[in-house]
Amino acid sequence: MIVVQKKLRLKNWVKVFIVLIFILISILCIIMLIPKKSNNKEKEIDIPKKVENRPEKTEEKAELSMVMVGDCLIHKMVYQDALIGNNTYSFDKMFEDIKPYIEGKDLAYYNQESIIGGKSLGLSAYPRFNSPEEIGDDMTNLGFNLVSLVNNHTMDKGEKGVENSVNYWRTKPGVYWTGQALSEEERKNNIKVKKLNGINYGFLAYTTVTNGLLPPTNKTYLTNIYSEEKVKKDIEELKKQNVDLIIVSMHWGEEYQNSENSKQKEIATYLSSLGVNIIIGAHPHVIQPVEMINNTLVFYSLGNFISAQDTDDKLTGALASLIVKKEDNKIVFDDIKVNLIYTSFKYSKPYNFKLYPYEKIDNNILKNHLNYYNKYKKILTKYNVNLEVK
Repeated sequence: MIVVQKKLRLKNWVKVFIVLIFILISILCIIMLIPKKSNNKEKEIDIPKKVENRPEKTEEKAELSMVMVGDCLIHKMVYQDALIGNNTYSFDKMFEDIKPYIEGKDLAYYNQESIIGGKSLGLSAYPRFNSPEEIGDDMTNLGFNLVSLVNNHTMDKGEKGVENSVNYWRTKPGVYWTGQALSEEERKNNIKVKKLNGINYGFLAYTTVTNGLLPPTNKTYLTNIYSEEKVKKDIEELKKQNVDLIIVSMHWGEEYQNSENSKQKEIATYLSSLGVNIIIGAHPHVIQPVEMINNTLVFYSLGNFISAQDTDDKLTGALASLIVKKEDNKIVFDDIKVNLIYTSFKYSKPYNFKLYPYEKIDNNILKNHLNYYNKYKKILTKYNVNLEVK
């Protein structure tokens, strides 16, 4: 009996021991699951430090390099000098010394003064111009990709000339051309925004002079004649497309005058009020001043790019370059430069047309070239725009 009681007491102690072990294990598990409060203040500070040291997201660098020249005016002597046989032309050699100033730029503008109506209509010069297709080929091969087609010679070969011109430029998908169209729908479609390097840009072109050669009243789209109502509507269309940079080519002013007239000033001020950023002037065939009107950079006239005109003033043009930047959603300009250029040729065959930057000429190419340089520098800087003249 005593033995049995001892066994029962031992069995009860085992049960108690097991229960105690289970309780102890449970307590340990609960303790381990409770979050520990750290007394290390430095570790608590580490978290915001890591957030602060994360690299900030940088905005896309929005800037464009741009170059612009004046009138490409192909007189008879110019295209005769470019003839290489079999009704084929090449102007490449004329531009060799100018090419480094143009190639590689994001945007490169020029005015095709003499319409490219093509050889099928017969080449011609003053007073009714018509140029071979090769001049367009060679200019675009140089890097020009903004081309104004509207001026006082647009209708020199009538409606057929414009038709041939537009059909030619349609074969250049990398070129933003404007100023001529074969329908009102095409004119409206040319009011478009393109994007490059983070900048949305639009390009418009108008003329105030027509030499009395007007398109039919039901086909005004053939040549883009300036009016305040038209330009306002066109710019509103660009703004609907979220444009940043608006470039306008204006064929205006008086021929062979080195100063802008009151009408040019009036139009420039109006375009500035509409939000135009750059105005590029043509038609005077000589250099005129550069001016800032509010936030609008105005080149009243860049003169001729190439021509066979008869004075050194008309044979000297301006090649302007700058950097366009978008900062805080605003367009600003940097590094504005003007390189003077000169068209050299002889008045007997071979004519040897050649364009030179003033930086590379001497008195053998242009007599008294330093006097001309000082004259044009004074004209260009009349309004104290921060630009460098070379």
